[in-house]
Amino acid sequence: AILVFSPVLLLLCGKTGHAARRGGKMILREANAADATAIARLYRTLVPRDRNMRVDPERIGHIAADPNNFLFVAEAEGKVWATAFVTLCMDPMYGALPFAVLENIAVDPARRGSGCGRFIVENIEAFCWRQGCTKIMLFSSVFRRAAHQFFSHLEFDDGKKVAFVKYRRKVFEALDPD
Repeated sequence: AILVFSPVLLLLCGKTGHAARRGGKMILREANAADATAIARLYRTLVPRDRNMRVDPERIGHIAADPNNFLFVAEAEGKVWATAFVTLCMDPMYGALPFAVLENIAVDPARRGSGCGRFIVENIEAFCWRQGCTKIMLFSSVFRRAAHQFFSHLEFDDGKKVAFVKYRRKVFEALDPD
């Protein structure tokens, strides 16, 4: 089924019948195992020196099979230009309504400033609202000032909450400093 939504087409697809948007030549779709290399290339722009970063095609398949996790890619002309990962989290505070955590947003440097980032984030935002999410939380490395301005421009509020992160590698370094 195809539904008209504003000037953008909604195509029903994916494991839960959620929508992928096709706007111009850019489409948003769930990633598949064949996208692993492209996603790794995009993630490398986020963590250029992280030797542990590895995108496993099998893991992408596990994500695709999970009803609460979604790895999206924005594609144009057969190339993946952006990616983002969304988890829908059960929340005991608001009945059956979930909240979303939006992570690992990466846009190819050649497409930054072109609307590609806006495309993926706004479409994921619409997806989350259709799932009944009460909020969308995203995290961004403290040094990524341009990304923070971008998220603020999209009305994500950085003044309401403070995030704290503890990385697994820090725990193990503390247990075995050698």
